[in-house]
Amino acid sequence: MRYKNSNKIKTTTMKKGLFAMMALLVMTASFAQNEKYVKAMEPKVSMLDTNNGVEVLKDLANTFERIGNAEKTQWEPYYYAAYCTVMAGTLSMPQDGSFGDNSAIADPMADKAEQLISKAAELSKDNSEIYCVIKMVHSLRMMGNPMARFMTEGAKASEALEKAKSLNENNPRVYILEAQDKYYTPEQFGGSKDDAQKLFKKAEEIFANSKPASTTEPQWGRGTVAYFLSQYK
Repeated sequence: MRYKNSNKIKTTTMKKGLFAMMALLVMTASFAQNEKYVKAMEPKVSMLDTNNGVEVLKDLANTFERIGNAEKTQWEPYYYAAYCTVMAGTLSMPQDGSFGDNSAIADPMADKAEQLISKAAELSKDNSEIYCVIKMVHSLRMMGNPMARFMTEGAKASEALEKAKSLNENNPRVYILEAQDKYYTPEQFGGSKDDAQKLFKKAEEIFANSKPASTTEPQWGRGTVAYFLSQYK
């Protein structure tokens, strides 16, 4: 009996040791994969708060999408790919302040950005950052034909921004997007550069008192805040 019990103890000990070794291997592989992911993302994320042109933004979008397709479980690459796409679309629009039909420019970029941000949303539910980009997608569609789409796409953009704020009222990008709307909207339609300044200052305050939990989390917006506040000096 003692011999049999001894064998059982040895077998149990061996199993525990094997499980521990397997767990260690899984943790090591996971850490290596995460380290590879972070190294791929960091230099690209650091480029987002600079004055990138349309082609640079398109290249960044493609890179982020490739990272997302490779990782499959990370929401950030698809989020950044969508953000870069919508920014490229926005910068591709006529800059003369005209309100004509430019849907041929805006819609393909908005459609692509929507596909990408939908993938991010599938991986991260109720995410304030994702709703900020959803707001930007609807705003781009509205810019494609403001006279025809203000009541539809404009309303969807406002709804997405409110959702983003309700999910995280300390997200500085919420106030940046709100401030930009106030800044560029004519006063007779509810715009106000004074209100915009207050919102930009609120975003600036949040930036000053917060720090991203990781180097791959959304950080863009500081440069935008600095630019707009410089316009008031």
